[in-house]
Amino acid sequence: MNRPPTPFLLVAAFLVVGCHHEHQEPQEHGKFLVTRPLRKGTELTRDYVAQIRAIQHIEVRALEKGYLQGTFIDEGHQVAKGAKMFQIMPMIYQAEVQKADAEAQLSEIELRNTKLLADKNVVSPNELALAKAKLSKAKAEVALAATHKSMTEMRAPFDGLVGRFYVRMGSLVDEGDLLTTLSDNSKVWVYFSVSEVEYLKYESQPEEERITTVKLQMADGQVFDQPGTVETIEADFNNQTGSLAFRATFPNPKGLLRHGETGKILMEVPLKHALLIPQKATFDVLDKKFVFVIDEKNVIHSRPITIAAEMPQVFVVASGLEEHDKILVEGLRKVRDGVAIEVDYKEPSDVFAHLEVPAE
Repeated sequence: MNRPPTPFLLVAAFLVVGCHHEHQEPQEHGKFLVTRPLRKGTELTRDYVAQIRAIQHIEVRALEKGYLQGTFIDEGHQVAKGAKMFQIMPMIYQAEVQKADAEAQLSEIELRNTKLLADKNVVSPNELALAKAKLSKAKAEVALAATHKSMTEMRAPFDGLVGRFYVRMGSLVDEGDLLTTLSDNSKVWVYFSVSEVEYLKYESQPEEERITTVKLQMADGQVFDQPGTVETIEADFNNQTGSLAFRATFPNPKGLLRHGETGKILMEVPLKHALLIPQKATFDVLDKKFVFVIDEKNVIHSRPITIAAEMPQVFVVASGLEEHDKILVEGLRKVRDGVAIEVDYKEPSDVFAHLEVPAE
C-alpha cells in the first residue's frame, strides 16, 4: 500500500529540483566584441523628394482665329528670343491694314484742303480741328489693323526649348487655342518640402549658419554636377501634409535638366561632436532602441537610448550613453541581461574603420 509523501520529503525534493535548475543555467562561451561610442564631427545627409521646374515655362496660344499656315520650329528644339514660331493665315488682316492705310491717306488729303480754306477764312477753326481729329482716328485704325496682323505671327518671347505641338499645319485654330509650350531651362527651380519641425529648426539658426548650398540627385541616382542654392521659402504650409516648400536654384548650362523632372535634394547637415555607435550594436523592444552596456565586472546590462539621426551603418545618439561606456557590438542574441561575458575590446577607431562614417 502506497503512503502519501511526508512534508519533509516534499521540501527536500523541491530543493533538489531548484539546485538542479540553477546548475542548468546556460553558460556563455567565447569572446564578444566590445567597444565604446565614438565622439567625432561628421555630417548627416538628408534627402527630400523634389520637383524640377524651368525658371520660365509658358503656354504659347493663338492670339487670333484662322488657319495655321506655317510652322517654323520643331518639338524639342531650342529657339532664340524673337524667332518666328507659327503663322496664322494673315490675308484678312493684310486687307484690313491696306483699307485703314487708304482711309488715313484720304483723311490727310482732307486735312490739307481744310487747312488751305481755313487760312483764307473760308471755313471755321472748328472744321479744321475736326479734320485733324479725323486724321488721328484714321492713323489709329492703321495701327490697330497692323496690330491684328502682327498677332497672326507667334514669336518666341525668350530663348527656350519648344514643347509638344498641339496643332498641325492647316488646322483651324480659335483665339486662345494652345499651340505648344516654351521653357527656359538655362536655370531650373527645384522645389522640395520640409516638415514643420525642420523648418523651425532652420529658421532658429543664425543666418550665417543656415545651409543654403544643396545637391540634386537625379532619377538615375547620379548627382547633378552643379550645386544649387536655397533662395526662397513659400509663404504657406500645406495643412494636409504638414510641410512647407523650399526652392533651390540650379544652373543648367548643358540643358540636362528639363521642366517636370523629379529627383531628390541632398542637404548635408554638419554634426559637431556627435556621439556615434554602430547600428548593429542596438536592438529593438517595441518602439524603443536598446544597447548592452558592460560594467567593470564584464556583466552586461540593457539600456534604452534615444537616436538623434541615422546614417549608413551608424546611429547618432541623443541620450542614454556616455563616451566612456562600453557597449556590446556583436553576439547580441547570444547573451541576456545580467550575464558576465568574456570581452574582446577594440578601440572605436578600429571598429568604425569598417563602417561608413563621413568625417568632418
